[in-house]
Order: sequence, then C-alpha cells, then structure tokens
Amino acid sequence: MFSKFTSILQHAVEALAPSLPLQEDFVYHWKAITHYYIETSDDKAPVTDTNIPSHLEQMLDILVQEENERESGETGPCMEYLLHHKILETLYTLGKADCPPGMKQQVLAFYTKLLGRIRQPLLPHINVHRPVQKLIRLCGEVLATPTENEEIQFLCIVCAKLKQDPYLVNFFLENKLKAMALQGSASVITEDMIKDQESVTTDTGQPQEVPGAAAAEHMEKEDELPQQAEELSFSLDELNVTSSPECSTACPNQDYNLVNSLLNLTKSPDGRIAVKACEGLMLLVSLPEPAAAKCLTQSTCLCELLTDRLATLYKALPQSLDPLDIETVEAINWGLDSYSHKEDASAFPGKRALISFLSWFDYCDQLIKEAQKMTAVAMARAVRERFFIDVMEPQLMQTSEIGILTSTALLHRIVRQVTSDVLLQELVYFILGEHREPETLTDINRHPLRHRLIEHCDHISDEISIMTLRMFEHLLQKPNEHILYNLVLRNLEERNYMEYKPPCQEDKDVVENGQIAGAVDLEEDPLFTDLSPDNTLSAQEWLSASPPVSPEHPKNDGKTEVHKIVNSFLCLVPDEAKSSYHVEGTGYDTYLRDAHRQFRDYCVICLRWEWPGSPRSLEKCNLEASFFEGHFLKVLFERMGRILDQPYDVNLQVTSVLSKLSLFPHPHIHEYLLDPYVNLASGCKSLFSVIVRVVGDLMVRIQRIPEFTPKLLLVRKRLLGLEPEGPIIDHMTLLEGVIVLEEFCKELAAIAFVKYHTSATP
Repeated sequence: MFSKFTSILQHAVEALAPSLPLQEDFVYHWKAITHYYIETSDDKAPVTDTNIPSHLEQMLDILVQEENERESGETGPCMEYLLHHKILETLYTLGKADCPPGMKQQVLAFYTKLLGRIRQPLLPHINVHRPVQKLIRLCGEVLATPTENEEIQFLCIVCAKLKQDPYLVNFFLENKLKAMALQGSASVITEDMIKDQESVTTDTGQPQEVPGAAAAEHMEKEDELPQQAEELSFSLDELNVTSSPECSTACPNQDYNLVNSLLNLTKSPDGRIAVKACEGLMLLVSLPEPAAAKCLTQSTCLCELLTDRLATLYKALPQSLDPLDIETVEAINWGLDSYSHKEDASAFPGKRALISFLSWFDYCDQLIKEAQKMTAVAMARAVRERFFIDVMEPQLMQTSEIGILTSTALLHRIVRQVTSDVLLQELVYFILGEHREPETLTDINRHPLRHRLIEHCDHISDEISIMTLRMFEHLLQKPNEHILYNLVLRNLEERNYMEYKPPCQEDKDVVENGQIAGAVDLEEDPLFTDLSPDNTLSAQEWLSASPPVSPEHPKNDGKTEVHKIVNSFLCLVPDEAKSSYHVEGTGYDTYLRDAHRQFRDYCVICLRWEWPGSPRSLEKCNLEASFFEGHFLKVLFERMGRILDQPYDVNLQVTSVLSKLSLFPHPHIHEYLLDPYVNLASGCKSLFSVIVRVVGDLMVRIQRIPEFTPKLLLVRKRLLGLEPEGPIIDHMTLLEGVIVLEEFCKELAAIAFVKYHTSATP
C-alpha cells in the first residue's frame, strides 16, 4: 500500500516539476530503475508494487517523442544512450532472473513496444538484436506461464519486423557451437555491475572524464558488462535470485531459436496463443533468404511438428465416420478452429476431432503455399513421407470395408481441400506414383496404392466404388499435369489404338459426305439401321443451338465433320429406349451450356501445360507396340459396359468421371474418347465401341420386357420428381441404366460439339 502511495506521489511531483531536456529525463528514469536494485532489500515484492513499470513506460514515451521531433532516420541522444549503455542487455538480464517477480513480463512488454513504436530500424544494431535474440530463447520454455501472452506478442513483433526487412533474419541464425560454448559458462550480475554502469555518466548522462588508472578500470569494467550480460544463465547474488533452469525438453537444434520458441507456443493450451504462434511461423517461412530457409528445414523441428500433429489428429478420429459428414462438414479455416458441441444442431460423433484434423491440415496447406520454395518442398515432402505414407496408406490399403470407406472419404476431402501446388504435387505422387512411361498389363501393380484405389472403383461395395470414383473425379480437376498424364495420356501418346494404313492418292481426298477415308460409316452398321432424316439433325440446326463460332476458327480442317459425330452419339440409343423427348427441359441444348462453361474452365487449367493442338503424326508413332488403355480406363470401360445392371448412383458417378475426362483439350483424348470414326486397331476398344456393345445388348433385352417405353417414361418422371413414388416396377435397374445411358450420350455429343467449335483449330 505504501509503495502505491509513493508511486502516486512521484507522478504528482513529476507533473508539477519543470520539464527537463529529454535526455536528462530519460537518464533519470533509467537511474531510478537501477537504484531500485541497489537500495531494495525485499526481493519478493511483485514488480507491480514498484515504480519500475512506470519508469519503463516513461522511457518509451521519451524515445517516441524524440523520434517524432527529429528528421526521419536520425538517431537522437536518448536512443544513443540506450544503445551505448546496453540498456536492453541489462533489462534482458533482469527479465531472465524475473527479479522482482513479474519483471519478465515488463521486459517483454518493453521490447515489444520499443520495436513496434519506433519507426527507425533498430534490429541491425548489435546492442538490439543480440539481447532480442537472447530474450527469444526465454520464450516458450514452459507452457501456460503467466508471461505467455507477452511472449507471443514479442515474438510476433520480431516476425513482423523480419517480414519488412527479410535480410535481418541472418542476425537470428545462431552458430550452434558458439551457443553451446555460451551455455557452458556462467556469470553473475551484482550490485557493483549496476553501480559501474552509473559511475561513468554524470547526472546529465554525458560521459565523465576519469583520469589515469581509474579511467582504464572503468573502461575495462564497461567492456566486461556486455560479456557478462550475454551469458545464458546467471543470478543476482545480492538479492539471492537465481534464474530458472533451461528447459530439458528443448529441441536440440537451437540454430533458429525464433522458430523453436514459436513451435513450443503452438502447443499452448490457450488457443489464442497457439494461433498467434502459427501466424508467426507463417511469416517466417515466407522469408526469401536461402540461409534462413535451409536452417528452418534442417535445424528446427518444424517439419516434424507439422506431420506429427497431423498424424496424432488423424489417429484421434473415430474408426467409422459417415462419408456424408466428412464431405459436408463446414469449410475449415485453421485460424478459426472454434467449435462448440453444445451450440451445434448438426453435431455427430467425432465432429470435434474431424474439425481439428481438417483445420490443422488447412494450416499445413497454407503454410506450404506461403513458404519460400526450398522450405515448401521440404515441408511438403515431410507431409508425404511422415503422414501420407506412414499413416494414411495403411488405412487405405486395409481390407475392412468400413475402414476403407472412412479413409477414402478422408482422402477425398483432402484432395478437395488442398490448394498449395507443392503439397498437391506430393499428394499426387502419393496416390498415383511418379511413373510416366506407358502401362502394361503386367506392371499395373507397380504403385500398390494406385492399383488398389483404381480397383476400388469396381469394388463389391457400391459405397466404396462411388466414394473412390468421386475422389478421382475431384483429383482430375486439380491443376496438376501429372494426374491426367499418369492416369490416361501416357497410354495414348503413340496413338497405337489406331490401325494405320499408308496413305494413297485416292485416300488423300475427303469423300463427299465428309467421312474420313478408311473410316466405317455408322449408317451401314446393323445397330444403326433405324437412322433416318427424322432421327437426326442437320449441321445448321446444331449450329443454331450452340455458342457462336469465333471468326478465327476455320471450318473443317480434315476432321470428321462435327455434326456427324454429334448425330452418331445422339442416335446410339434406339428410339424405343429414349424417354427425354417426352419430358420438357431435358433436351440436348441444356448440356451445351454446361459443356461450354466446363470446357472453358478446363482450358484455363491446361493452358500452361503447352499441349499440342493436333494429334501426333502417325509416321512418328510406334504403332507396332501393343495398345493398353491403362488400368484406370480399363476399369471405367468395364463399369460402363455394365451400365444396364448397376445401381443408378454408381452409373451417375462412372459417367461423370468419363465426361470429365472427355472435356480435357488434348487431341489424343478427344480422338480416343469422342471420335466414333477413329479406325481402331484389332482388339482395341474405345468409349464409343463400349457404348455400341451396351446398346446391342439393350436392343436384345428390350424385346423381353412388355410395355418397355411406358415403364421407362414413368421411371424418368419419378427420378425427376414429376411423379410420386408408387409400386415397384420390374427391371428398375435396367430402366434407370437406360436413362443414364441416353443422358450420357447427349452429354458426350454436347462436349464433342463445344470442343470442336470453341477450341482454336491449328
């Protein structure tokens, strides 16, 4: 009580006293602090019961006022005094000893405000960055301490200063051997040290002339002061105060203590402190200095912390989670991971754990996205090796259907959520492997996880099949060239799905009806005998229903005329198996609009991959090599071939993946998936040939089902919600399959049309 009264009385006296020059005032407040340690005998009283906080605040105000009164970049006498007399070194010493109790908080706050409020660059001064570096070591030593808030504010202001001037980070990359040598020595700061600092100045703060041997002695003692203050452990013997011991669990790599302190604080039980520490790390990883990036990845525990926490949070998830819950849980932002189970009306078991995992994954993703290139690669590789391979792969490779479904749903969510190109690359290599040479039937198991996931697209469990297909569908939409190349393109490079006939003079001219020489006329195929002018639309009608053709796009360049391709797909399904023309709003034009938008989006993604505008010349292709469409297309074609016997949801997902593949603007994909007139080599199959076989099977089965067309129309109306659910209809799976088949053919026709008229023809 008496000390508080003294403080109030002092403020009153200062207010009434005439104002002193700033430097004298500054020195007065610093002497008041040093006198406390000389005169006091009570080392247990908290610092808040002393005048020290007030004096420190006054010193800050004086420094700010001095800077405001001077030209930009000019250092005033008060700042010179602070730097020359190593005040920050002394404050660090007092803060480490925490004498009086609470002094560490006051010192941290003083450093934070000094760096934040002074505009001129202070960190380049050795008498600033050296004590700042040592104070950094004190942060994060023990979690949940009363100083945590001040520690994180201090660390964040240092990070912000380094972000402004990245070259300054080199001051904070310590020499490990030097740091170990410092830790091996001990020093003591006594009352005499504080007296010595005062004795070389007058009351005005100016250096005093000290004659002869006394001057030499004073200079020697002043040189000893920073050396003694620099030690990592010391005590205030006069006050019987000892420093706290070094944290025994500290990371052995102490080269980059700023990172290590922030890493410790990310483990704080206080969520706000942890988020602030994550923000500080985000600033540090983005610094462009190569030395800092190398030190960060090789001499800190950053990569281990990221991946270990990912693994811990993943393992904390329930063994069984509803895939719908995983997919629909709200968008995750790592900095806003505040979830209240009581306030959530849509809570489900494991939601808290799921949000924690997804939010930490989002943080890792954003950290890698912002990081310097070397740092990003190292962190992403660590995530792949220590989390994807070590933790996720065993879950994806298990045989339990519940486990497969949950782990695949989580992988699907990760694929959707990742935004960092570097992390996406590692995720793609994890799922698909790094192989780029054409596949063969004998080596489709070279990358076991890829093989297993593709096999899961045709799993006995429809749920697993649908979830895996959805994962691949979203993977295909990611901006990474290796995905499509690994799954499809590497097997189409040689165009050995075509039967090559050496050109002769008669074949060089396109026949009058626009058909390419050597191609099979589908109108002569027995499956298409029902083609008539009434069942097809002219090229002019398709042009009127489509986006306008750009003037820079020439007409026919020798390709099969687009209206013939469109009609080929639209007329695949026989009339008696069509039902869309009985229902309004299900015409071909609806697919044109969607296809145009999607194709434009795909072109933007693929623009940087520099794909050719036309197929590779057959003369340069190795047509003698046996053709294998690849494991992925093989499974999709097999699924497509069973479209009449599979559940409706499975069919929708299979056709969705195939349509996404068809949208890619690569000439070989277009030729193989969308050109019905391509002259296939013996034993090869394409998407069109698979659908032809399905239609052939359908035409046989239609004959065995009485009132097929009315039943088909009723099923379509029920699927669209135009008819209420009623009695179960026989052959429901077949009827739903026919509807999906008809819609898929219309979608492929629209994609072929839009690709031809939207993309520039070389």
